[in-house]
Amino acid sequence: MNGLILTSLALPLLGFLLIFLSDRNEKKIATISFWCSHAMGVSIVALLILWAVAGFPNHEYQYFTLYETGEYRFPILFYLDRVGAVYLFCVWAIFSIIVKYCRVYLHREAGYKRFFLTIFGFVFGLNLVILAGSIDMLFAGWEMVGIASFLLIAFYRHRVQPVRNALRAYTIYRFCDIGLLLGAWMSHLLFHESQHFSQLADLFNNPAMPPAGYASLLLVSTLILIAASGKSAQFPFCFWLPRAMEGPTPSSAIFYGALSVHLGVFLLLRTTPIWSYHYSTRFSVFVIGLLTVIVAGISEKTQSSIKGQIAYASITQVGFMFMELALGLETLVLVHFLGNAFLRCYQLLVSPSIVAHLLRVEGSTDTDFYIRNSARFQFLPVSIRNTLPEVLQNTLYVFSLQEGNLELLVRSVLWEPLKRIGATVNNMNPWLKLLYGLGGFALVGFVIVMAGINTQYLSIPISAFMVLASLSAFSQKHSPFSVWNAIGLSSILAGVAVWLLNPSAWFDVMIFASGIIPAWILGIVVLAKLLKNDHFADSPFAYRAMAETQPQLSLLLFVSFLGLVGFPISPAFLGEDLLLSHASNHAPWFALPITIAFVINGIAAARVFQRLCMGRPTELNDETQYLAEISNTHKA
Repeated sequence: MNGLILTSLALPLLGFLLIFLSDRNEKKIATISFWCSHAMGVSIVALLILWAVAGFPNHEYQYFTLYETGEYRFPILFYLDRVGAVYLFCVWAIFSIIVKYCRVYLHREAGYKRFFLTIFGFVFGLNLVILAGSIDMLFAGWEMVGIASFLLIAFYRHRVQPVRNALRAYTIYRFCDIGLLLGAWMSHLLFHESQHFSQLADLFNNPAMPPAGYASLLLVSTLILIAASGKSAQFPFCFWLPRAMEGPTPSSAIFYGALSVHLGVFLLLRTTPIWSYHYSTRFSVFVIGLLTVIVAGISEKTQSSIKGQIAYASITQVGFMFMELALGLETLVLVHFLGNAFLRCYQLLVSPSIVAHLLRVEGSTDTDFYIRNSARFQFLPVSIRNTLPEVLQNTLYVFSLQEGNLELLVRSVLWEPLKRIGATVNNMNPWLKLLYGLGGFALVGFVIVMAGINTQYLSIPISAFMVLASLSAFSQKHSPFSVWNAIGLSSILAGVAVWLLNPSAWFDVMIFASGIIPAWILGIVVLAKLLKNDHFADSPFAYRAMAETQPQLSLLLFVSFLGLVGFPISPAFLGEDLLLSHASNHAPWFALPITIAFVINGIAAARVFQRLCMGRPTELNDETQYLAEISNTHKA
């Protein structure tokens, strides 16, 4: 069984590597995807059969320990139970369908290889989430799913709207990371070596002696709920999922109809003993689900695209799953998940054919054509047919068109205050910023030394500078170099602050720096080459499409971006967890600013990557502009 768990993870990764190393030959890519997807299916089916023969146990398997020092330990840990088995079966079935469908659907598509690379990376991350034995392992897969989603929404990168919507979705994903990162930190703080999913239920077996106080459990439950709500597009984050439908139809089916949208439900199922411990958190989950059902159910009525309607229908069903979880109906949730996943996958895959068919029918009729049959209730009295007052009907119609103004609400509450602070920092003279920084640090250091206070409190001004550097990167739009340098400075200050908190943690800080500094230097070198003859500040909002004109350099910039955000391909991922671990042991207050800095850094780096590497190539823009000028001349 252990070997099949590893095989189920290794096969999608193998498919990713083989496709990456192959050329752009469609037949070769299709053959690799066919055999790797079928081999993964055989592995998963064999694993589930063995698991069933063994009596459906809660099986935990520790492969090896990645890093261990003092009280800290990062095991490569896997876990399979009935929740994981249901999700794993669904992944196999839907991924096999999508691969078979896409081999023909994307024929002669310019991004054929790029699509299959991303979809295999997504499935590897998804399997890692499902089979993760701890919240740290789950977070690694969670990050992979987020990056894959970001890339597939922006798959048609020549168009502006998919690129913008990809950043919107990634922004929500990064905000969810605050909940998951702090949730992982609090699990270390509260449960120590017992944060494994297999041990969570045992911690709460004795209601009279919970593993932590009520306030602590309420806080960690809130953090988990934030992560789950954002990932599953629940209230107030409902708005991003319909916009994520800008990607190819098969990616919409597997991501936002079937699998990715249900990861919030999966997180709640995995952490049920924590958030279900008290009725108040159960009530919060129920209310979020109920509000989502109301808002998404109304907003679906005025969607102008079939994919947008399916997106809101899927959100509504996930809202019902939240309500079912709050009522303790875990088995019903699993059945509901399977039904909704397969239904939405089918609806999205056939939606292009349905639209094409209806357009042909409409073109062949001589009268007005309506999809919905409005004559069904004509036999009823008017008083029954129109039960709502006209004013209320108009109000609901406007509310539906505006989708509850949730995007405006989230932007004004979460991002606009941060942008204003960052803009204030950016508008200051650089020398004045340096003077204020050194002066403030010197003043605090002098007070601490004169008062005989422990020098670890020097980490307080360092952490403040760290957050300000991140906000500066977040608000900077006219210089990619300034953004990259601010992100690098923020990360270095995070390591310095932890070293001041605990000087004996210097080796762990070096592990973090060994991932951040090379990624930062690589990014600066690549930016210098990409922008060698480009005046970025003159047109900072133009997409430069360097993924088309400079593909090798764009790939290196993407690798640098992944390193800076702590993606699990570099030591920075382990380093982030180490820094949060030291924060929990020496200064719990430090976990919040360092998490905020990491999340904001990721959004700022993603924006730079988008502006430079996505969009229509410059020569095509110039040609389009030239043709438009000729056309205007002829018209004149």
